[in-house]
Amino acid sequence: MGRIKRVELDEEQRAALEAGHQNGQSHAYRRRCQMLLLKSQGRPSHEVASVVGGCAVVVNNWVHRYQQEGIKGLETKPGRGRKAILQECDVEAVRACVGEHRQRLSVAKAELEQALGKSFCRKTLADFVKKTVASIGASASVPARSRSRKFTP
Repeated sequence: MGRIKRVELDEEQRAALEAGHQNGQSHAYRRRCQMLLLKSQGRPSHEVASVVGGCAVVVNNWVHRYQQEGIKGLETKPGRGRKAILQECDVEAVRACVGEHRQRLSVAKAELEQALGKSFCRKTLADFVKKTVASIGASASVPARSRSRKFTP
């Protein structure tokens, strides 16, 4: 077994990591803070990995990144994950097509795939429409709501 790499923390660093562990925005960030707090206690990487649910290599990678970049290094960097298929530049085309075929989303999907040259599933289109419902609802092709009906006793 190799030597245990211990992370030396001063009071300010420990307080920042504990605050991140308790109040961090994402689960991943809270977990990374916990890894470093456990490593600062002198625990081996495989033990820390079993506590937080991971592997020792991941623990060592985050320790190294913390030593290089500090607490900011524990945050997830932007640009991770898959990019959206339908972008903001596609809103007008989606608005026109869904406005024309608002009762048949599968027909709108087929027309949009051909017009945009992109392949996507119906759920992708439905999710995109939900996110941009305000702009599509304001379309001229969508009928205005009838006057509101109030219950009068």
